[in-house]
Amino acid sequence: MFERGDHAVVHRFATAYRAGSTGGIRSLLAAEVVAVSDGGGQVAAELQPVHGPTQVARCLTDLLRPELALTVEAVNGQPGVVLRDTGRVVAVVSLRVTSAKVTAVWIVLNPDKLRHWRSGE
Repeated sequence: MFERGDHAVVHRFATAYRAGSTGGIRSLLAAEVVAVSDGGGQVAAELQPVHGPTQVARCLTDLLRPELALTVEAVNGQPGVVLRDTGRVVAVVSLRVTSAKVTAVWIVLNPDKLRHWRSGE
């Protein structure tokens, strides 16, 4: 369950992510952070969970391209980050925040799982 301050962490995360700031992202990640990606075998994604702030920050910034638009939106009822390429959703990033640090990152790139996000496009 997100606490009030956790929303601020997500917005700071999005700001750093939007800027492509690996250091900014890293500063918001807990030492034990883990990132899990799902490309569904259709989109390039990390095949194994990524551990640690430096590796997770690098994993996230590797996804960014200058043409992508990034917004903070409700993802499964909690604030998350949505990446769009010319209006089309290409990734949805969910976060778990604990004690003002991001402890888990789930990155959905799988087009089949993004269908719901794309239905309104």
